Amino acid sequence: MSSTNRRKFLRSTAAFLAATKLQPKMFAAPRSKPAPAPDEVLRLMQEGNKRFATGASTHPRRTPADFRPLAAGQSPIACIISCADSRVTPEILFDLGIGELFVVRVAGNYVNGAGTSVKGSVEYAVAELGVSLIMILGHSQCGAVKAAIQHIHDKDALPGAINDLVNAIKPAVLASEHMPGDPLENAIRANVQRGVDRLDDLQPIIEPAVKGGKVKIVGGVYDLATGKVQMV
Repeated sequence: MSSTNRRKFLRSTAAFLAATKLQPKMFAAPRSKPAPAPDEVLRLMQEGNKRFATGASTHPRRTPADFRPLAAGQSPIACIISCADSRVTPEILFDLGIGELFVVRVAGNYVNGAGTSVKGSVEYAVAELGVSLIMILGHSQCGAVKAAIQHIHDKDALPGAINDLVNAIKPAVLASEHMPGDPLENAIRANVQRGVDRLDDLQPIIEPAVKGGKVKIVGGVYDLATGKVQMV
């Protein structure tokens, strides 16, 4: 690149960065109306899950014609932190359509120790997209939680970053190991609850929104066999 072209490139880059700073919400679609209240969003999701679990799904807003109006931006009503498991698809199990859920997926649906990619995504959903409900969604027979239980028992390590992932879930296993009932189910619920507790205290965006009543954080566990989501 010649010195002249380099100077032009630097000037255009600086202009873009300056414009971005002046317009911090340039990538988020402005809402035409306020987001529904958190309890209303939760009610809509629970009703959708009931339809799904009973075989009465309406499959709303999933045609090409529904995608086109959203090409310029999004205004979801809820943020879901769910497992990356191929059997867990929030839009399907809550019978909702394109543009209604902002989904963050990570194996084990954990928050503590997940780093900025997960926490920052949730903060973006609240600060930029205006969601009023955050749900951490675990599921039955979660492989990541199973691995945490197994490797606490075996006192061994897994290769690569898988070991870090499992280590982040181990505290939930340890916190639930003396509870009555099924150890895996208890650990799955404890992992969800730890995530809810962490987000409740997350500064500087989430905690003030929760305390101000603008955002509600809930946890749920999806049963793969029945299709039902039970609140934690």
